Amino acid sequence: MEFTSTIKQNYEFRRLYSKGKSCANAYLVVYCRKNRAGRSRIGYTVSNKVGHAVVRNRIRRRLREIYRLHERQIARGYDLVVVSRVRACTADYHQLEAAFLSACAQLGLLTEGDDGV
Repeated sequence: MEFTSTIKQNYEFRRLYSKGKSCANAYLVVYCRKNRAGRSRIGYTVSNKVGHAVVRNRIRRRLREIYRLHERQIARGYDLVVVSRVRACTADYHQLEAAFLSACAQLGLLTEGDDGV
């Protein structure tokens, strides 16, 4: 991830949940909030309700890859948290990708930059 670092502290996740804007769809919820740094930060949450560790890690890997491929299209300077829903365990990669991009578009995070693909 070229322009992004990760969110790991619980208080940072909670701040985004309470003060950030959110967009939800069938597969995931995306929370965002502008930060003061020029870099974006992202965190991923996959609950135990979604499945066993193998399933949760697969979803997390897919979400990280989706973000990595579309990082240049997403505006910089935001904190993002992607929360996976239970239906994400049955979704394939393309469904998760479409869900993530549509949530980012509804939040106004997509820019007109190059795709990097």
